[in-house]
Amino acid sequence: MPIHRRRVLKSLAALGGASLLPDATAWAKTPRFFRIGTGSTGGTYFPIGGLIASAISSPPGSRPCDRGGSCGVPDLIAVAQSTEGSVYNVAAVSEGRLESGLSQADVAYWAYTGTGVYEEAGRLPNLRAIANLYPEALQFVVRVDSGVHRIPDLVGKRVSLDREGSGTLVDAKLVLSAWGLTPDDLEVVNYPPDHAVEEVRRGELDGFFLVAGTPTAAITDLAHDTQIRLLPINGEEADWLLDRYPFFARALVGAGTYHSVPAIETLSVGAQWMVSAEVDEELVFGITAALWHPTTRALLDGGHPKGELIAFGTALNGVGVPLHRGAKRYYEERGVTVIEVEPPLEDETPPDSGEPEAEATQ
Repeated sequence: MPIHRRRVLKSLAALGGASLLPDATAWAKTPRFFRIGTGSTGGTYFPIGGLIASAISSPPGSRPCDRGGSCGVPDLIAVAQSTEGSVYNVAAVSEGRLESGLSQADVAYWAYTGTGVYEEAGRLPNLRAIANLYPEALQFVVRVDSGVHRIPDLVGKRVSLDREGSGTLVDAKLVLSAWGLTPDDLEVVNYPPDHAVEEVRRGELDGFFLVAGTPTAAITDLAHDTQIRLLPINGEEADWLLDRYPFFARALVGAGTYHSVPAIETLSVGAQWMVSAEVDEELVFGITAALWHPTTRALLDGGHPKGELIAFGTALNGVGVPLHRGAKRYYEERGVTVIEVEPPLEDETPPDSGEPEAEATQ
């Protein structure tokens, strides 16, 4: 047989064999990407966001859930993205720059209702919730040699209140107002937590304020090589904050949470997961189902101390923003009674938003 004829027959045989195989393009999946805005890498949002991203992801080619593979949303790749924090996240979600983001409960409430720090900027009506996650403690960290023992001692001290755009900065101003102080009474700088920690370590800062789940990695590291204390947020001033702002709750940072730091009373706010109303209903339904899938439990419990507090039973606690329709459908199918959050009426006076009284902000 001529050589050229043998080559033709081999080519035809190869084509015939190939026709018996599935076309790769017929089953190849295009991954969908889903970002979770978190906070600084030294806080709690970033590691928690990473755990959630792992739980809801199931990249193309992953083994099915019932075969020991990922129980996330098929073909979804979720990533935790470091950001400036709550205020940045809710704005980015509302504007479509992020698919979702973590936020303090107070910031999310103010953003949705157009009250508090959003009175001038206006409300973010398309903000929606997926779940309440865990409590975040208000932590005022100072060097032991700073001479600061209580909030009033901060007058004249060089202190970081976190970056502009962070929920921490918002709450720092509220805490100061309870003691009749404003940032002008302190020498305030606006550093991210990691930078503030280094400045405190070097003695360039007397302290910093941070709202985060405990133990917070940045504070844990600092306490191992620098003598620090946490300032209590309690007494009549704490009672005033609790009466005025319903999103605050009493909290205790237990002894030993940080090296050589005794237990202190403080306040907390809920950390919540926000998304835009425009995100696809089926996608959010699947994400919510993946978050509360039984296999996610081990991931949360073993990944971070605050992960143990993320529980289905508290998923709707303190949520002052409407649930996304996909999340709402999931909870209702699980037998949860969802109380609708009504949008504020355009012609009604906004409720008490959490801004300090005028005389306390002058």
